[in-house]
Amino acid sequence: MHPLPVRSFLLLALFLTFSLAPLAAQESSSNPQRTHAPVTNGANIADMAPVVEVPGSPAVALRDVLSAACSQNEKDFTQFLTLRSRQSFSRLTPAARLALMKRFVLLNDPGKPTLAVNTEGRALLRCVTPAVTTETQIGRAQVHDNVAFLSMELHASLDSNGTNVRQITMGLVREDGQWKLLSLGLLLLDLPSLEVEWDSAEIDANESTVILGMEKISDAVESYRRSYTRLPESLATLGPPAQGAANAGAAGLLESDLAAGLKNGYVFHYVILGASASGAPAKFELAATPATYGRTGRRSFFRDSAGTFHAADRQGVIGSEGDPRLK
Repeated sequence: MHPLPVRSFLLLALFLTFSLAPLAAQESSSNPQRTHAPVTNGANIADMAPVVEVPGSPAVALRDVLSAACSQNEKDFTQFLTLRSRQSFSRLTPAARLALMKRFVLLNDPGKPTLAVNTEGRALLRCVTPAVTTETQIGRAQVHDNVAFLSMELHASLDSNGTNVRQITMGLVREDGQWKLLSLGLLLLDLPSLEVEWDSAEIDANESTVILGMEKISDAVESYRRSYTRLPESLATLGPPAQGAANAGAAGLLESDLAAGLKNGYVFHYVILGASASGAPAKFELAATPATYGRTGRRSFFRDSAGTFHAADRQGVIGSEGDPRLK
């Protein structure tokens, strides 16, 4: 997944961020039978009294959305987004959708959500992954008309001294009779605004890797030429063999994604120039275009037969040697 170093995502992280490393260090294996009272570090968690789980209540809605985030279930998670946010969520790239769900449970790997009860009789949502198990306790909802705010306490299940307890306030809004996510802490969950910024961040990340991919392809083509005294017929010819040793039809010179011509949101094109593909005089060109213009990239990249790279915003079409040279 590409990093998303944008303003709104950083703001989002302010209310949720903590290192996952301490959690993994505290708990090297899952232990879903062990329960204990969460440590509050002296904070005011008066509303953390046992919550009666009433179907359709804000607490149950928050529990269910956290369960969906734990298992990284996009379909279930989407049910708890407002219509406006749901539309934006559906347009996000898979990496951005996954990153958002991860932020709700602060775990990288998908887990198994289970309900448990601690020694004080409080309901807990546990998210069990191979590396770490976290526990989330949801407080009593403060409801004001169609808006509800709930305190939430999150920590590793073996964090008995409260070293990494995180306390977060979640906001929900009632839409069409159901509770939907409204905010994290003081920050509104404004996915339409985040959508634009995340796209921009992903575009920057993708474009920064394109030349590296084209250089790998160029090197693989030249290696193939040296081994087989001709140019490969296609990028697929440069990929790994399905089985056995490398050969002229599957030279094992490129990883499978580049050999398939698609990596990091870009489509790679390889063309042999002229009528002959044999020997040192044979020439080729490379191009890379956004898989989805405006979402995975904007610029089209081109490597001419002399090995010079060019780039320009061509609205998603293949570039040419007439485009500005890359320095």
